[in-house]
Amino acid sequence: MQVSRRLFIVSALALSLVFSPVSAEATGKPYRIVATTGMLADLIQVIGGEVVQVQALMGPGIDPHAYRQTRSDIVAMANADLVIWHGLYLEAQLEDFMAELGERQAVVALGDQVSTDQLLAHDDYDGRYDPHVWMNPVLWGQVVDAAVAALSQNFPRDAELFATNADSYRGELAALATYADTVLATVPEAARVLISAHDAFNYFGDAYGFDVVGIQGISTESEAGLRRIEALVDRLVEDDVRAVFVESSVADRNVRALIEGAAARGHEVSIGGELFSDAMGPAGTYEGSYLGMIDHNATTITRALGGEAPAQGRLGKLGIEG
Repeated sequence: MQVSRRLFIVSALALSLVFSPVSAEATGKPYRIVATTGMLADLIQVIGGEVVQVQALMGPGIDPHAYRQTRSDIVAMANADLVIWHGLYLEAQLEDFMAELGERQAVVALGDQVSTDQLLAHDDYDGRYDPHVWMNPVLWGQVVDAAVAALSQNFPRDAELFATNADSYRGELAALATYADTVLATVPEAARVLISAHDAFNYFGDAYGFDVVGIQGISTESEAGLRRIEALVDRLVEDDVRAVFVESSVADRNVRALIEGAAARGHEVSIGGELFSDAMGPAGTYEGSYLGMIDHNATTITRALGGEAPAQGRLGKLGIEG
């Protein structure tokens, strides 16, 4: 970490701690929890219910790989009763800050609690795992377990509530996983190639039997060069791939370049839809929840690649505002 940035973090933390209120555990007020991503904030809110007040640092369309904390983020985290982040190098730019913060207060990386034998390695990350575990709702269940443990350890007074809410949520996850299994199985074998803006769908592909290709690597910080685009155009033409996908949190310029390159070769490719990869949908919508995010992705991919799925998804809620 650069010296100037470290001084900024330390000074901001020191300033915020001067104004830190009494903990919620002592006052009986809702526990103040800050979570980095929308997926984590949604999970903590579901499990914590009325006894938690959750703030997400990253909203819809925000890329966690490139996100850097602001001064207001630092103050919010320093004043929180618990800070939740994903880990597994997803929030790469926050690594040093979280290490510093963790020496002062409760900070938990839930993704780090997933069994390593369930994690996927990747060539982009030397010695690290692919962090996008939420793409498999069954694997996300391990993050649910880690969230219950973190909340119960820090706020034991409400441990029973956390366990009850988590049990109910696991039922929703199981139903979602069954739906995804069912509709994605209808995609023809020859069409089971998922090409998207960046390499966020490996756990999805592993769970549902798709060959996953990202134009950029696991981190959006890696750029796709001309040689990479040309190689993928070859793949589109040779395998007769007819649909590629943009992502809500990644610029679409590389996807557009891929489509244009294929067109120059006489091969027509369309955008199969927008997927939610590193961020959920708009706040206040069904897609703005984890369940809605995965429902949307499974439904969109199925329909774009020739399978059968209801247009409005598992519960008939997709595309409905509010």
